[in-house]
Amino acid sequence: MTARNLIATCLTTVLLALAPGLTNGAMAADIAAGEGIAKRWCVSCHAVSDAPQKVTTEAATFVEIAKRPDFNEKALAYFLLDPHPKMPDMSLTRNEAANLAAYIRSLQK
Repeated sequence: MTARNLIATCLTTVLLALAPGLTNGAMAADIAAGEGIAKRWCVSCHAVSDAPQKVTTEAATFVEIAKRPDFNEKALAYFLLDPHPKMPDMSLTRNEAANLAAYIRSLQK
């Protein structure tokens, strides 16, 4: 093994060892913050919790969205950054969109 390959192998090993901490720690989405965003922005059209709620639109409930077979938290967070025309432009940051998507995922129960 050459010195260059040895360095590359060691560097790869260190990065793989650190990767779980980089993705699961400080960067983890905040479900409680996502719930707050849902209650502030989404409740006028969507039922935003698993508790019975009366809504006046045909928008899917958050529980229905969470339980879709093709549900993808990252794809939902990306969608929320540029929502469809019927949704208000909430101007969410990436963190806020990730928090809201994590909250919706938490309703999969």
